Amino acid sequence: MLSTLTPKFVWQIFNDICKIPHPSHHEQMITKYIVDFANTHHIDCKLDKVGNILLTKPATKGMEACPSIALQAHMDMVPQKNEGTSHNFLTDPIQAYVDGEWVKAKGTTLGADNGVGLASALAVLIDPAVEHGPIEVLVTVSEETGMHGAFGLQPDWLKSQYLINTDSEDEGEIFTGCAGGVDFTSTFSITYAVIPEKHDCYMSISLKGLKGGHSGCDIHLGRGNAIKLMARFLAQYAQDVSFRLADIKGGSLRNAIPREAFAEITLNKQDLPKLEAIIKQYQTILHNELGHVEPAIEITLSEVESNKVKRILTTEHQDKIINWLNTAPNGVVRMSDQLHGVVETSLNLGIVSIDDNQFNTHFLIRSQVDSAKDAVVSTLISLSQLVNANYEISGGYSGWEPNLDSQLLKLAKDKYHEIFSQQAKIMVIHAGLECGLFKQSYPHMDMISIGPTIVSPHSPDEKVNIQSVYRYWELLVAILKSASLLK
Repeated sequence: MLSTLTPKFVWQIFNDICKIPHPSHHEQMITKYIVDFANTHHIDCKLDKVGNILLTKPATKGMEACPSIALQAHMDMVPQKNEGTSHNFLTDPIQAYVDGEWVKAKGTTLGADNGVGLASALAVLIDPAVEHGPIEVLVTVSEETGMHGAFGLQPDWLKSQYLINTDSEDEGEIFTGCAGGVDFTSTFSITYAVIPEKHDCYMSISLKGLKGGHSGCDIHLGRGNAIKLMARFLAQYAQDVSFRLADIKGGSLRNAIPREAFAEITLNKQDLPKLEAIIKQYQTILHNELGHVEPAIEITLSEVESNKVKRILTTEHQDKIINWLNTAPNGVVRMSDQLHGVVETSLNLGIVSIDDNQFNTHFLIRSQVDSAKDAVVSTLISLSQLVNANYEISGGYSGWEPNLDSQLLKLAKDKYHEIFSQQAKIMVIHAGLECGLFKQSYPHMDMISIGPTIVSPHSPDEKVNIQSVYRYWELLVAILKSASLLK
């Protein structure tokens, strides 16, 4: 049904994109699709050494004197699915469908982030009704896992003075700034012990049903972090039972709020009723605290086959892991003093795992202020040093500083008011748009970011509002048609 929606070229291309597996670092098939698309429509196309694609098209008749505008999107998507959903992101198409006013996916992320933006940029190149000056379309790789394409973008590749990023997620809002970010990974070695003879019960504790979401855009909504909630349970409540920890894991992406966490434990079977009662009590506590935000939160206990649990952590390293996770900071650190309702600084404890003899945690820190970002990193370094953990800081990038005098911003504001008789909101997003990195190679480029309304990106609840796609397209087309005003 997607291909029957309006604007037709956008939805037809997005429908094609949904059929092509394109998680981060597995973008060969979507790259081929874009290259084939360019060749089919006789559009100039070239790739750089990191895999970014640049498509260029001359101006439509009568608009040759207009300044060139670059449209930008990323080609990868976040691969998240609900437990029990049978889906291989490397081979299976996204099962997108229309549900009332929304387009959703069956049990997985939809990839509207940034698939709709990508579809709109490609649609501009082939829709005969769109009037425009010289156009460049920049499609970057692996944005969701570290902005590798934006980091690798070479100077002087783009010729445009203006750029419209299509990766924001609230129609009616024009973004003119974003937070910077940095990854922080902490690891330490662990040792194992033999399972005590009296421990004849092997159980898995599952904490799931959380909404998750984008670790920047959704971090202020008070949603639960499954890793932190599991750590709290093990540290505060489960200590009443003489359990031993065999494994713990949670989260799958550093930029997604963890929806699920799991712990495998051993204990004496006679203590099982007490553990069940404690879990029931803890679930009641969480429903009382988070029920309005996380109504589907669930903690369950299931038996693990004894032959699958071959060893447990020493008590020293069990306590070390639990205390580390329970102490680790997470969530909003500070709200902006200048922009009402905007998060200035935050961090997300996104992934925890045990691999052989090593315990791993992965954080993503975001801030509009580089010094505030550095302060959070300093806190994590101190915590790591307290437990003699190794740490690595990587992928750091600065934010995109707002430019309220932008010509492109003024044009977008004027056109939005002209079309919809409403004032667009001028925003700064607490997420890592690629514009911040583009500014390093193209410091004088005038940029904005716009997009349709996308709810719950980075989670299987992701959905895009159909009417907002139409309104976003109308604004984009109007800006391009009025490019001569940018001179």
